[in-house]
Amino acid sequence: MTRIIVLPSEAHCPGGAVLEAAPGQTLCDALLANGIDIDHACEMSCACTTCHVIVREGFASLAPADECEEDMLDKAWGLEPASRLSCQVTLGDTELVVEIPRYSINQNRSG
Repeated sequence: MTRIIVLPSEAHCPGGAVLEAAPGQTLCDALLANGIDIDHACEMSCACTTCHVIVREGFASLAPADECEEDMLDKAWGLEPASRLSCQVTLGDTELVVEIPRYSINQNRSG
């Protein structure tokens, strides 16, 4: 199992969380399966930026983003060098520390 540490996020995970997830699944699926309601407006098809996360630790262990993900990330709020779309991150064996940005560009969600 892969350990995922989610840093505290007022909107998504106020107290932070420590999760265990199976390698091979996406980070977005792991977050959702563990009760963290991360936005995913395009149903995880790499067509929006609502599942944007910042990988604070473990970034170098991830497969590089492909061109489609890079193009979408250019539109994300709060983009950083360690930004990824969680729907495109396939978990390996390395522990990840992730931050869910305060805002996302989601035209389908009120609030």
